[in-house]
Amino acid sequence: MRSARRFGLIGAALVVGLFAGGGVAMATNPNGVASLGSASFTKGAQAPVSVASLAPCDVDGQQTNSSAAVVKPGVTFGGGTSSCTRTVTDPENDVTTTRSTATGKNFELSVLLSAGGPRIKLASYTVTCNATQTGTNAGWSFSGMSGISGLPQQIPNNYVAHVKKTNGTVLADVTVNEVMLPDPNDGSIALNLMHFHFLPASGISGELVIGATACAPTP
Repeated sequence: MRSARRFGLIGAALVVGLFAGGGVAMATNPNGVASLGSASFTKGAQAPVSVASLAPCDVDGQQTNSSAAVVKPGVTFGGGTSSCTRTVTDPENDVTTTRSTATGKNFELSVLLSAGGPRIKLASYTVTCNATQTGTNAGWSFSGMSGISGLPQQIPNNYVAHVKKTNGTVLADVTVNEVMLPDPNDGSIALNLMHFHFLPASGISGELVIGATACAPTP
């Protein structure tokens, strides 16, 4: 089963059981990972902009991480932390749970300004993925957003917002609350808070992710 719940205006969560469906199909998700985001785009003839996954953590590898602010032409990730932990809840039977989370701040996207688009800002954001033996749940929250308008009060999975010029030309599509489920379903889930895809009218090619996490049911 799947159910959604809200954290006020700025958050949502998704619960996935072993037989849930209805997200974007993908391969099996990792046991528990999270990061602040990443970017890979090119504006016209300028040098490509690349930001590797920031402050990545992994329950099977580096369990805590952090990043200072990263400033590149057209985009700033203001830094943040991540934590991916495994907790033993029943030692006699080796039962565990996992929690993977990343929290970032002061994100700013300015690359669309020269194309007549807005400056996009997020003051803070968090993504989280929790897993037990019976399923997973993923959630997000953000505050202090500007530059993207018209988001609904209740944001469904894989909601696509359009970043436009004042004349209505769409410069980028942004998938908010992007949920990816494996096919066939195994109860795991991946979540991106926001996933930008730049469109030809912007003069930019590539994509950018703010807040990423994934987890799978524990054994």
